[in-house]
Amino acid sequence: MSVKLGYLLPTRENIMRENHETRSLIDRAKLAADLGYDSAWIGDSLFARPRHDPLTLLAAVASVVPNIELGTAVLLPALRNPVILAQQLATIDQISEGRLIIGAGIAADAPSVRAEFEAAGVPFEKRVGRLMEGFDLCRALWSGKEVSWEGRWKVAPCTMAPVPYRKGGPPIWLASGVEAGIKRAAEHFDGWFPIGPNPDVFGLNNQIFRKAALDCDRRLDDMTSAIYLTVALGADADTANAAIDTYLEGYYSVPANVMRNFQSCCGGTLEQVMTFLRSYVDAGANHIVLRLVGDHTDALQQIARHKDELS
Repeated sequence: MSVKLGYLLPTRENIMRENHETRSLIDRAKLAADLGYDSAWIGDSLFARPRHDPLTLLAAVASVVPNIELGTAVLLPALRNPVILAQQLATIDQISEGRLIIGAGIAADAPSVRAEFEAAGVPFEKRVGRLMEGFDLCRALWSGKEVSWEGRWKVAPCTMAPVPYRKGGPPIWLASGVEAGIKRAAEHFDGWFPIGPNPDVFGLNNQIFRKAALDCDRRLDDMTSAIYLTVALGADADTANAAIDTYLEGYYSVPANVMRNFQSCCGGTLEQVMTFLRSYVDAGANHIVLRLVGDHTDALQQIARHKDELS
């Protein structure tokens, strides 16, 4: 399987700069597509890390940017009613004609995240179960057949439309760095989508993912091992990594070293960053999503010129 390269649109970063418009975000997705990137991604948060709504913006990008996959990095499905979510995702999948990928997670346990769950009227506890049952319900509704449901949500016999463009619905990649979550991704979903912490651990965890998939008689060719990486290009590693540290502290309001303990980051020259990306490919990644720090246009262009080196 050839390696795919994706780009995270800077929705959070724009809001941090009090820039609320969306035209530049759509234009960045167009640029990534023109440069040969395989996918464009949007993060999710209400006010723990304020940003544009990912589903609304993905629909806009899908309507004007062809020939590139579109995904959430990552969606917090537990915040949403799965019946409404199923219709929204099916509609986006139709707009994009089958280019949607759902990266999904359960959300970190932090006071700001608990607060947004409370504001959305959703219990924070048992969010793993809410995610699992919610996606089961989505998939049932995506079948186009009559559905009745008795669980956290009560659904009288009904049939939802539209169905997704892709039969069975868009692929779902689960974000997790713990063994139970990795096995859950292999057993129930279509991909695994961690954020680090380093190539060695990623490689070991990817072996867990692949073995769990085989144990469930899943076809490995149908499964994706993805990775979400933060990179900065600079004249030297010290300058570029300092830029990443400043970025992380502004983004998360915690010390950079705390985030680097579990998020994989690399600052340096183009050669150093490409070596870093190749280390994940060597460890088994077949779809890399880049969160860029610094001049996005320059970094997109430089990395694109060397994209073939990752395959």
